[in-house]
Amino acid sequence: MMTQPLLNYTRLGQGPLVVLLHPVGLDGTFWGDLPRRLSDRYTVISVDLRGHGGSSPAPRPGTMAACVADVAGVIKEAGQGHQTAVVLGLSFGGMVAQNLAIVHPELVSGLVVCGCGAFIPPAFKHAILARGSDAEQGGMQAITAATLERWFTPGFMDSPEVAKVRARLLADDPSNFAAAWEAISEHYAVEKLKQVTVPALVIGGSVDLATSVEAINVLAGAFAHGRAVILEGAPHMMQIENQDEFYTPVRHFLDQMEK
Repeated sequence: MMTQPLLNYTRLGQGPLVVLLHPVGLDGTFWGDLPRRLSDRYTVISVDLRGHGGSSPAPRPGTMAACVADVAGVIKEAGQGHQTAVVLGLSFGGMVAQNLAIVHPELVSGLVVCGCGAFIPPAFKHAILARGSDAEQGGMQAITAATLERWFTPGFMDSPEVAKVRARLLADDPSNFAAAWEAISEHYAVEKLKQVTVPALVIGGSVDLATSVEAINVLAGAFAHGRAVILEGAPHMMQIENQDEFYTPVRHFLDQMEK
């Protein structure tokens, strides 16, 4: 009997490790051309977080600690126990990346954190959990339209890329989706981010309906060595809708780290 890996991931290229952590409900294939473009100089590890893609189902309730432990295991395995990684996470993946750098600083050489804040305000926790419970009660079709509206601009909504995202969401298991929102609801890293001393690039979109420019700037300022970049006209799924604009600061940051 075949069993799913705890965390499925793909490897592309050779060189310093770059680990990609995707948004909630997606998987490691939703990075556009980024893995291929970075693989000329870097080993790019595209992870399926637990409950996503080819990885094992997520335990319930979902916890941020479990997500962090999972990714730490991938970095140790991919780096053969002696190589650190630049961790790039977007939305849910960016929250996991922040907490990973706090709990396992020995594994992280740099951070690129996109489309997320430093914490989930306590007043929003109920609404965050409702995104998962709505999917469990009404199926993934109950939350897909609203999710896509938060993620993309109206003019991009009819694109083939959005169609692929829609299909991925509709194919998700509602329990796995809810587990991810349970983990997200626990995210509160802001008071510990000054402990993170590696370089940190924080990328936001100027028209992101899920994460404000203010939240991006607060996150950048919470790091000991953080810097914010705002992509003009970019929404939450900037890595899909604004691939070239997203690639440019990511590549510059990685190449500067290697000098």
